[in-house]
Amino acid sequence: MARETTDFRGIVIYRRDYRERDLLVKMLTDRIGPAMFYIRDGKKRGFRMASDLLPFTHGTYIGSLADDGLSFINTASETHQYQQIAGDLSKNAYASYILSLVDHAFTDNRPLGGWFDQVAAALELINHGRDEQVVTNVLETQLLAVFGVAPTWQHCVVCGQSDGPLDFSEQYGGMLCSRHWYLDPHRFHLDRRTVYYLQQFAGLNFQRVNNIKINPQTKRRLQLTLDTIYDDQVGLHLKSKRFIQQMNRLEQKMGNLGMND
Repeated sequence: MARETTDFRGIVIYRRDYRERDLLVKMLTDRIGPAMFYIRDGKKRGFRMASDLLPFTHGTYIGSLADDGLSFINTASETHQYQQIAGDLSKNAYASYILSLVDHAFTDNRPLGGWFDQVAAALELINHGRDEQVVTNVLETQLLAVFGVAPTWQHCVVCGQSDGPLDFSEQYGGMLCSRHWYLDPHRFHLDRRTVYYLQQFAGLNFQRVNNIKINPQTKRRLQLTLDTIYDDQVGLHLKSKRFIQQMNRLEQKMGNLGMND
């Protein structure tokens, strides 16, 4: 088992009690992707790194990284909590889902490539008040390839045509142009605006964007499309996603009650 003591950037995904006084902390790291850290005496009163290991904390850490098994943290510096995320129910829910989704998408203790920066930038956008659903939808679109589902978004999978109306087909794993819609009667029947945003999401770099504004109707269609693809082709059913769905149903119900008053 190879180990090295080094500095790394990390984002706390979750933490849980371990034995009487210790903690296990799952972090997303820029060096070895998702990794579980053993924190000795982490539950002890006055533990010096207590605030550095809270959920939604990010920063620079120094520790011993393992390519298999548990890693260790010696110290932390320049750590900050995403305070707006931690204090807002909706932002908290979507950020929790993003981190859980990334945790399931990547193998522990393996390099992430550029994904760490993309996830960190996404959380920064949410923390600064950008639309949490839209930010999450961008990552959901891009992570499909990591899960082994790589839809062809930009052109028809049959003939390669990119001009004119396109629609998504699960059967064919991507877009069909109008000349080939007959091949799949169960295609999604997406409107042009939804198709446009899915195509944009697929290649969007969060570090080069400040804001994305989408009308509520299109947002609902985007979410339904991605939920269907994840349910049918990825088969991942996370508790954090179910909580978001329950939260959205409650908000919609309360909105409908308000309209009837």
